[in-house]
Amino acid sequence: MNGRPLYVDDIEPPGVLYGIVIRSPIARGVLVNLECPALPASCTLIQSRDIPGKNSLNDCALPVLAEETLSYIGEPVALLLGPDRITVEKLAGQIKVITRGESPVLYPHAVPEDAVLARRDIVTGEAGEAFKEAKTIVEGTYNTGIQDHWYSEPAGAVALWAHEKGGRGRLTVHTATQWPFQALRSIAQVLKYPQSRITLEPSAIGIHLDGKIWYPSLLACHAALGAFITKKPVKILLSRIEDFRYSPKRNSAEIRIRSALGDTDRILATEISVLADMGAYGVFTDEILDQTCLGALGAYKSENVHIQGQAVSTNIPPASPLGGFGMAQGFFAMERHASIIADTLRQDPMEWRMNNMPGKKRLPLGAPASGAIPPGLLDTAAAMGDYRRKWASYEMLREYRRKNGKTEKYEILRGIGIASAYQGSGSLYTGTDRGVYEVELTLDKEGILEIRTGLVASNDEYVHIWRKIAAEVLAIEAGAVRVVFGNTALGIDSGPAALSRSVTTVTMLVERACLTIRKQRFRNPLPITVRRSYHPVKKTGWTGVPFDENVFARLAWGAAVVETEIDPVEFIPKIRGVWLGIDGGKILSEEQARRSLKLSVIHALGWASREKIGYTDGQIPERQFELYDIPCPQDIPPIHIDFIWNDTAQPKGIGELPFNCVPAAFVQAVSQAVDYPFKRIPLTSRDIWDAEKFKAGQEGI
Repeated sequence: MNGRPLYVDDIEPPGVLYGIVIRSPIARGVLVNLECPALPASCTLIQSRDIPGKNSLNDCALPVLAEETLSYIGEPVALLLGPDRITVEKLAGQIKVITRGESPVLYPHAVPEDAVLARRDIVTGEAGEAFKEAKTIVEGTYNTGIQDHWYSEPAGAVALWAHEKGGRGRLTVHTATQWPFQALRSIAQVLKYPQSRITLEPSAIGIHLDGKIWYPSLLACHAALGAFITKKPVKILLSRIEDFRYSPKRNSAEIRIRSALGDTDRILATEISVLADMGAYGVFTDEILDQTCLGALGAYKSENVHIQGQAVSTNIPPASPLGGFGMAQGFFAMERHASIIADTLRQDPMEWRMNNMPGKKRLPLGAPASGAIPPGLLDTAAAMGDYRRKWASYEMLREYRRKNGKTEKYEILRGIGIASAYQGSGSLYTGTDRGVYEVELTLDKEGILEIRTGLVASNDEYVHIWRKIAAEVLAIEAGAVRVVFGNTALGIDSGPAALSRSVTTVTMLVERACLTIRKQRFRNPLPITVRRSYHPVKKTGWTGVPFDENVFARLAWGAAVVETEIDPVEFIPKIRGVWLGIDGGKILSEEQARRSLKLSVIHALGWASREKIGYTDGQIPERQFELYDIPCPQDIPPIHIDFIWNDTAQPKGIGELPFNCVPAAFVQAVSQAVDYPFKRIPLTSRDIWDAEKFKAGQEGI
């Protein structure tokens, strides 16, 4: 395996110039001018007019440096470079960005028509007619807030320029990216320079939560532009607070669901309205909106469906596809809605779910899916968490409090919730226009197998899986397998390391290449080199845009049970335990699967219960940086995971499942404990306190 990558902060080349990003002070308007003090000869100011190529990231409208239009506070308008970091920071503080402000669009409900980035209007059956026959109608509006990534280090990049014969140079760029070739193509496009003379070396990405797909490309372009112009090494590393305030966050969403129920508990029809705030420029708009719509549809029987979706642009920083590309927001809405339907019908939410799961599933996007929720999955999670007994007990206490009209002053309130969700493998649209993702394997004369991939791995997680596969297929020692990750100089584009592609698509390619080598090794002389490719199967979906239908060909499923108790004085929700039942097909590494799922559970609970953050007048106030509350080790509850084993099945992506089902189970548990139907996350102690006041009739919320 190649050497472990360094963090950007650890890369300090001789003669490096430090870069500071000069940012827009307004949310919307026009860039008039920059008033800059006299700069020493060692410093360089770079503006959009200095860009030799196209001023945008690859396949994206986002400019590298703003030209005239300003779209959010913190948008990069210039770069200041110099050999002394302190001096550069001091000079940057003296630069005045002269603007002409316009009224910003800050609320997704109030956007003008030209700020609507994408629409969806999907109808199956006769939803309108079904509502006329409904015995009961249940409706609700569900909101999900933004979430920060909180990386191991802030975003940054280092670019190195090397002079070569013939007057041309070679550029090497280091940045923590999940998608090296997207950064490479962006740099080449911005510099108008051959990709063959640029190498993208991924630095250590740590825990990324799918937040390092496109934003590192922007920082990489900044550093590369500086090195290209000055012919010196350039390092740009955001401060922690700069990263917190201006880097992309998980997009917020508001989802309204209205369900018509018949004489039984079955759904006759469902109407869904999705509103996704994508911030400025709308990066990955189609992907996020469609994933959100699919999540909001959920996994329940409903022949008559009407889904309307809108993704809108507002004057806040561009959103990120953090943790599930929008599907988590959709599933939160539908899973909360399912529990509220059960509460309305005075049923156990688990029993209602089991009665309304379909026998077969086909997604309205137009893609076939691999079937419905596996039999026994809900039972697995329920048995682990003793759900049935606890739900009945807590429900009796809730009924008792309702009849008596009060809660004892120091009574600890408890509740339990359940939710289920699915996950595909890979993205619908990302990169499918390029058509091919690859890996390359070589078995040499000494019996050493080298696996080369453009994939980026946060640790050795996939090395162990691929070594095991190679050892089994080729009958070699696992120690004889060497894995090379990420360097674009290899010319092997394995696509973005996101949405469990690494353990599904890329692992499938590695196994196929090993099988091909096994067929050839006794007929052809060593070394043998085999390259295997994945070609997305394109199908036209509900938007008329081709998507990869294989994404949902093998659905993974998860069911979560969460138990909570509420502090009777401070109303702080304490999570007593999380129990996950997982159908992930063939589990290639149980240790890695458990580690990945537990990490996702922690971050999903943080998003659901404490990571409250928001934009005020277009920017995140500095005080929120000091107050931002992420889970600490002592806050992590017991997490229990059980798998439905199926070694004959193909591996399935499971890393996003906790984001898709844990938040709704948590909110249902708190809702049962407090006897109030909460419909938004993050759900904090203040929300619980307000609900208690509302119930007491003191004031509304």
